Amino acid sequence: MGEAAPAMTPVRTTCPYCGVGCGIVATPDGQGGAEIAGDPEHPASRGRLCSKGAALGETLSLEDRLRHPEIDGRRVSWDRALDAVAQGIGEVVAQHGPEAVAFYVSGQLLTEDYYAANKLSKGFLGTANIDTNSRLCMASSVAGHKRAFGSDTVPGLYEDFELADLVVLVGSNLAWCHPVLFQRLEAAKRERPHTKIVVIDPRRTETCDIADLHLALKPGSDVALFNGLLAELERRGARAKRFVERHTIGLDDALIAARATDLGDCDLPAGDMATFFDWFAKAEKTVTLYSQGVNQSSAGVDKVNALINCHLLTGRIGRPGMGPFSITGQPNAMGGREVGALSNTLAAHMEFTPADIDRVGRFWRATRMARRPGLKAVDLFDALGRGEIKAVWIMATNPAASLPNADAVRAALKGCELSIVSEAVRASDTVDACRIRLPALAWAEKDGTVTNSERGISRQRPFLPPPDEARQDWWIIAEVARRLGFGEAFAWRSAADIFREHAALSAFENEGTRDFDIGAHADLDDRGYETLAPFVWPAPAGDKPSANSEGGRFFAEGGFFHPDRRARFIVIAPREPLHAPTDEWPLRLNTGRVRDQWHTMTRTGKSVRLAGHRPEPTIELHQIDATARHLADGDIAEVTSLWGRAALRVHVTDALRPGDAFAAMHWTAQVSRAGRINAAVNPAVDPISGQPELKHTPVEIRRLPILWHGTILARRPVMLPEVSYWARIRGAGYHAWLLAGEQPLETARRALSAAVRATNPGPWLDGQQGLGAVIGDGRLEAVLALGETCNEAVRDRLAPFMAIGRLGVEQRNLLLRGDDAADGVVWRGGEICACFGVSCAAVETAIADGAASLDAIGAITRAGTNCGSCRPEIRALVRAARPRKAA
Repeated sequence: MGEAAPAMTPVRTTCPYCGVGCGIVATPDGQGGAEIAGDPEHPASRGRLCSKGAALGETLSLEDRLRHPEIDGRRVSWDRALDAVAQGIGEVVAQHGPEAVAFYVSGQLLTEDYYAANKLSKGFLGTANIDTNSRLCMASSVAGHKRAFGSDTVPGLYEDFELADLVVLVGSNLAWCHPVLFQRLEAAKRERPHTKIVVIDPRRTETCDIADLHLALKPGSDVALFNGLLAELERRGARAKRFVERHTIGLDDALIAARATDLGDCDLPAGDMATFFDWFAKAEKTVTLYSQGVNQSSAGVDKVNALINCHLLTGRIGRPGMGPFSITGQPNAMGGREVGALSNTLAAHMEFTPADIDRVGRFWRATRMARRPGLKAVDLFDALGRGEIKAVWIMATNPAASLPNADAVRAALKGCELSIVSEAVRASDTVDACRIRLPALAWAEKDGTVTNSERGISRQRPFLPPPDEARQDWWIIAEVARRLGFGEAFAWRSAADIFREHAALSAFENEGTRDFDIGAHADLDDRGYETLAPFVWPAPAGDKPSANSEGGRFFAEGGFFHPDRRARFIVIAPREPLHAPTDEWPLRLNTGRVRDQWHTMTRTGKSVRLAGHRPEPTIELHQIDATARHLADGDIAEVTSLWGRAALRVHVTDALRPGDAFAAMHWTAQVSRAGRINAAVNPAVDPISGQPELKHTPVEIRRLPILWHGTILARRPVMLPEVSYWARIRGAGYHAWLLAGEQPLETARRALSAAVRATNPGPWLDGQQGLGAVIGDGRLEAVLALGETCNEAVRDRLAPFMAIGRLGVEQRNLLLRGDDAADGVVWRGGEICACFGVSCAAVETAIADGAASLDAIGAITRAGTNCGSCRPEIRALVRAARPRKAA
């Protein structure tokens, strides 16, 4: 395995967050931490980092790590844990067959880890029941690519966004979910002001800040819009006749379906649609970038193909500045696609055809090849719940929180005979539910490769040593394989060995018949692997140009991967989401991400500065819907569906269409037990891709009869009594809890003060305004503030007291009176810039003092001068201030 770097030695590695694949330079400090900076030489990011990437140095502590193997909560040796896994899997296969075993893996794995898991499952256990959490983010894109192109091929490159004259963003909040690409696009528009940007999204997101046109279409109507575009392009004579005739089939039937589509289903102004159609028809260099708003749908594959149809008709594919582009959500979702870790693919972009099964079996010298696709994620956990899956091994992911109908997933795990988890963290919703826990390496310790959304493969290099007994996932898999009798096929000494095998398989009997080919690296020596620079595939052996790609792009001159080498136009009829709103469940729930958090917060939740922007789980809804339900900002509301419930803080906004609601998916039982929105999300899936419909669940929202709101700041964990709502946030040397409940205020005060004192020793002092504190030897150990109304300023007011090493008499009196720690300390109004800890109040003060531009505000506050993720929100504050100044 790779060695950790000596102190103060910079290491080039790759960010562990989204699919942009930004380069990072990490310099370990010799004390378990590291300084993090953007890598100016990395082609994906060119030195840029978003707020999450910039804060990675704050997430490296070990207090929450799983450091030793455990069985049923008791520490055991590695030999005992590995023997238990191997024996258990062997017995299940012997008694129930290989289909009773399943793996659920992750886009957080490195390609080498992915490869090992896929090889064990499909080549030696004989089951394709291995699926990845990438099923939740881009499976519909995979299926759409295969239907259209004959392969799961992303045709273009990131630079196409910068070269395009029209960029269409569909179902993508690029500003928050892929901030570095948003920065590149924003910079390109400044340099080429004629570039048009269209955002297609039911929500008005921060990405709309740079849009020339926002189409807030009815949720689920994407197919209707792009069918209408296809018909209009044909009517205008925009067909690329030579390209269509030579390289495609099926246009006539696709046009019949498109012309039959009712554009009224989109619920958009006719003039806005006409403008979009006109811009698309006239702009030869057009890129359509799409993400989860397209993929996470029961019609996700159809949506993908509807937009690809428009690029095939116009021939705008595979050339600079044009093409459809799927932006992935995870750092190595693409690597998982390459190795075949989706249950319906085999390996190295090969499928479950007799020829491919034979080819891969011969290459692996497999003893028991899987011969048919396995269960996709939602179906896999349904089968687990029914008892059909007897053993499940989960790696580097948290399905008990991230899958839809999450309570059922958790129950299925708890009822499983053999539940195994390889994980870096000690506590998560999934770890808590599994019997055997195997300590895996985290990002800073791993050695391997990842692939980003533009097919760019980069090295991930370790710069910190493994903690205690933690091991890399491929090693754990290989050790289990050895105990199962497959040691010869898994006798790797390093990640480099696995990468060479992976590269060799990609080239094996390829001859240009498959898109994925990195055979040029099959003979890479260890030193070459260590120094491997980022590259975009294909990279065939001999460095010969691929017959199907040019300049790193695919399909400019055809060369598709269907047997006849032609692309397919797909006939698509619009269809509604599987579960429509009803009188009982009249609102449409959409779920997604917020700017400064990632997945289920096991990493970003450790950063103090990332906690400030959106500290609580919220339910956003339009003023019309809020008024009808007697809801206001700051209330606690219950979100219910046929599948479950959640309790969240209310945020009223005009950024949503009436009838729509939005909630972020990050909060888990570890940080907000009632805030787990996926407990309420429906488990409907696309019939082709199996991707869940995370963007459309019928719900109702009602105000909970909250009698009190509270805040706790404490240096030690607090075991809370039962309350209706709580959210835990990381502070500087303490944790904060924001709470609300339905019991009488005095009852809550007694229960909460007892809970605080139980773990934070010292004298309890009662103060004014519903405040009480534990102060030991002059140090504030914990403070509790309760009141009948929600006061968002309390946490900001109390936090400075936690930073004081020893309270003086006057400071203690200020605290207990409910006053500020020092003159001039005012409510921050929420954080806007995570990079520099700049509050909304600071930006608003700068604007009031005359700063009227981003540059001027940045010069005064530094906000918006680093990663740029907060720039849309700063612009919104500037716009909001103009009417007030005019008045």
